[in-house]
Amino acid sequence: MAAPRTLFANPVRELGRALVFLLTAISRMRLTRLQIAETLRQVYFTGVRSLVIIVTCGFFVGLVLTLQTYDTLTRFGAGDAVSTVLALSLFRELGPVLTTILFAGRAGTSITAEIGLMRATEQLDALDLMAIDPMERIVQPRLLAGIIAVPALVLVFNVTAIFGGVVFAVFLMGVDPNTFWGNMQASVELGRDFMGGMIKAVAFGFLASWLAVYYGWTARPTSEGVALATTQTVIATAISVLLVDFILSAIML
Repeated sequence: MAAPRTLFANPVRELGRALVFLLTAISRMRLTRLQIAETLRQVYFTGVRSLVIIVTCGFFVGLVLTLQTYDTLTRFGAGDAVSTVLALSLFRELGPVLTTILFAGRAGTSITAEIGLMRATEQLDALDLMAIDPMERIVQPRLLAGIIAVPALVLVFNVTAIFGGVVFAVFLMGVDPNTFWGNMQASVELGRDFMGGMIKAVAFGFLASWLAVYYGWTARPTSEGVALATTQTVIATAISVLLVDFILSAIML
């Protein structure tokens, strides 16, 4: 019985530590001019520099999703409804989920490694000695940057994925463009579908940035510890995003 008890106790203990870390970081937040400038700088590093992978993956996800959907729908004589499936899949699920996982793989690991190296090289201790709160100076800007960057990246991902769908359906398969756009506009609801996806994007952005800074903050001050922390960031973010996505989808639907 000891092994199953430990199996469940460790994740619960880790979750408790992460929650305490989050509450401590929130309690020390201050919106000064310096903090706003640092937050915007982090938005550039985590968001703008992730555009290449987001645009590339979004385009090919749109291509593949449209290809598979069109192939299936044409068997039932409903090929014109491909834009409906594409838009609803992207806005409700694929856009927020895939963007956040890509964000965790590109920017989340970078945040974790950066903070972990600060811990290993005693830079965080040096900030304490200079009466500078590392929670305020290091954690807060990166936490806020993820909440801002991920929703913006979700919008970019959705637009490029829809463009990929247009390239395949309209230009390659010959679907009427008026029918393509008309079905999409008729099926997508602004509040339920689009805004529901953006609510998920904000929640996932908060989750991804929180886990990234937490694992960086608690990383062992060794090269192996930093490497393990970056791996934990990706794994924990992917599992957490899928779990929270199911909960939010169940609530919204």
